[in-house]
Amino acid sequence: MNITGIETKPLRIPYRVPYHWSQGVLEAAEVVLVCVHTDEGITGYGECMSTASADPITHLLRAAAPLFVGHRPFEIDRLMRSAYQFLFAARGNCSAPRFGALVLSGLDMALWDLAGKASGRAVHELLGGAVRDSIQYFGFPQGNTPEELSRDAKRLSDEGRDVIYVKIGRSESLDIEIVKNVRLSIGGKRLRVDANEAWDVLTARRMLEALAPFDVEFVEQPTKSDSLSVLQQVRDSSPIPIAADQLVFTPEEAFEVCRRGAADLIVLGLHETGGVGRFRKAAAIAEAAGINVCLHGLYETGVTTTAVNHVGATVSNLDDANQYMNDLLMEDIITSPDLRLQSGKLPVLCGPGFGFQLDWDAIGRAQAAYAAFHGQ
Repeated sequence: MNITGIETKPLRIPYRVPYHWSQGVLEAAEVVLVCVHTDEGITGYGECMSTASADPITHLLRAAAPLFVGHRPFEIDRLMRSAYQFLFAARGNCSAPRFGALVLSGLDMALWDLAGKASGRAVHELLGGAVRDSIQYFGFPQGNTPEELSRDAKRLSDEGRDVIYVKIGRSESLDIEIVKNVRLSIGGKRLRVDANEAWDVLTARRMLEALAPFDVEFVEQPTKSDSLSVLQQVRDSSPIPIAADQLVFTPEEAFEVCRRGAADLIVLGLHETGGVGRFRKAAAIAEAAGINVCLHGLYETGVTTTAVNHVGATVSNLDDANQYMNDLLMEDIITSPDLRLQSGKLPVLCGPGFGFQLDWDAIGRAQAAYAAFHGQ
């Protein structure tokens, strides 16, 4: 079996309600569907987040396509290294491990899907097998005001979510009101918050003291992602445990966070790390340091949700509450498997590959929505 071509499809899928966080408001998930075709008629699918735009991502993936044509799709690590070398490292001082990871993650995902389909196995079986039967996800309330967020938090709590996670970092007074209202609505259930890089050191220390009485389990990425030392300063004096998120894309960054004791938990994304292999490397580094990892989510469809489920199933130090973004979508682009959570959980999913079936009508609508929104 040899690769014959790579195809990309920019998509836009509206959210059910606007997504509010410290950096702004998002109205939709924009992704690039990546299709890797072979001479045996089997196609593997993955997706990239369209950050900051689908245009450079699709351009770079098309530029990398000739490196893959004629090669066996099972040579995943070698193909991904050659793509990074060609697109980034060989361009003089264009070292871009973070952006490169975002560009190449969907291609890596598609190759693993293809390998699983060709072998008739679920991807988690190819990775050594699942170490759990299900994955647990936290409840992620949506809304703008403290009242809206607390109502949605109560709904999720009543549906059986044991952990509730809310975005803060929008202003000090608003943050405190959000946390206070959500705590009242969920009673004694576990509560996590994410400031998404909104605070400097002094603000972080002030806010952590203010939030401590609300029994917050951790605060995620309170400071800018460009300084590990700042996060370490905050964690060293914090009355609340600290999670690192945007600070960790690469295995090397995971190593530094662990070595310096800068976080109590690491949030890892399949897109941010650059794919299956590098995600598992970063998770293994955290495991060696005795730190759990939490599955990250942002722009994604069921393609990523299923892929992350397979990979997370193989990670020994996976946290007991992970991020789930699928129910934010107005519609998904897959018809199966059923991704509706039961008491906040999904079973470890089956294959072959990642085991999803695409909804080509929904993909057509998402392509049209992307073109219309961007005036194409």
